[in-house]
Order: sequence, then C-alpha cells, then structure tokens
Amino acid sequence: MARPRKFDEQQVLDAARERFWSGGYAATRMEDIAEATGLGKGSLYGAFGGKQELFHRVFDDYCGSVVDSVSRQLTGDDADAYARLSAHVYAVTASTAADTAHRGCLLAKGAAELAEHDRTVAERARTAIEALRALLQDDIAACQRNGDIAADADPGELAALVLAVLRGIEALGKAGASEETLTGVARTALAVLPRPAR
Repeated sequence: MARPRKFDEQQVLDAARERFWSGGYAATRMEDIAEATGLGKGSLYGAFGGKQELFHRVFDDYCGSVVDSVSRQLTGDDADAYARLSAHVYAVTASTAADTAHRGCLLAKGAAELAEHDRTVAERARTAIEALRALLQDDIAACQRNGDIAADADPGELAALVLAVLRGIEALGKAGASEETLTGVARTALAVLPRPAR
C-alpha cells in the first residue's frame, strides 16, 4: 500500500516554479528543485516524474493562473468595459516595471526556451495565448456595445493588437526599458484604438 504524501503539492509546484522562472528550464537541475522544496529527489520523481514532467505541471499551472487572473480583470458590465481594458493594460505595465529582476512572464519565457522542441509547452502556450486574446476580444466587443470603441472595427483584430502590445511591453521590460517608456507604450496603444465618430 502506498504511503500518503506528507507535503503540500501546490507549495512544491510554487517553489519549483520560482526556480524554473528565475533560472530557466535548461539551467535548473532537479537538485535545485529538491533544495527549493525541501524534498528528496526520489520524492520529486515519485510524485511528479522527471524534470520535464515537473516543468509541464508548473507551466500548465502558471498558464491557467494567468488566464484566470485576466478573466477576473476583464469580466463585467458593458458600461465598465473600457475602464477594465485600460486598467488591465496599465496593470501589466506596472507589474512589468516592478519586475526589477527582469524575469519576465513565465509563459513567454518557457515558450521561447522550449516551444520549438517541446510540443506540450508549445500547445499549452498557444492555448493560453488564444484564451487571453478571446478575453480581450470579449471586452473590446463590450466596449463597442457601450460606444467606447468604433462599432465597425474588428474586435478580434483589435484584441490581437492589444495582446501583441502587452507581450511587447513585457519584452521591453525584460530588456530593461524604463517605467516611463513602458507607460508611454501603454498610453499610446490605448489612444490608437478607434473611437466612434462624434
């Protein structure tokens, strides 16, 4: 009979995520994960499989949390849709500027390092990006219904544009761009969204 686990699985995943996030996948060894979690390598292998399987769990957990967070930020009444969109764009900007270690987004970091050779990472990243684009599209459509964005604009294309700007802000932040620069990009991106004719 298998013995019950004596550790909090989510805490282990969180600790592993921090190691992968800081060092990247290739540079992180199972010894590093064991040190971060306080578990022996045998326990880690028994509970999660090898390093790749553990990263897949961490990456999936992270992607899900990002999509859930953005969903909470962008869901609501049509009347507040533009305020939600603006708040979201500026929140990503502020979070990026506050990342003084320049770790960037684990979704982008993991995909950049592994997606070319790891189908699981590539597919999970694609699913997360599409979910984020769909959430932005829904909010932009709500902005259009409320008269804050031109009704004849394609909400899918605008959502893809906003998503590209947000990913670009994160990339610029990782490269060390100033908060002033990032905020200017965010402000300009919102300003170029087509407004209804008055």
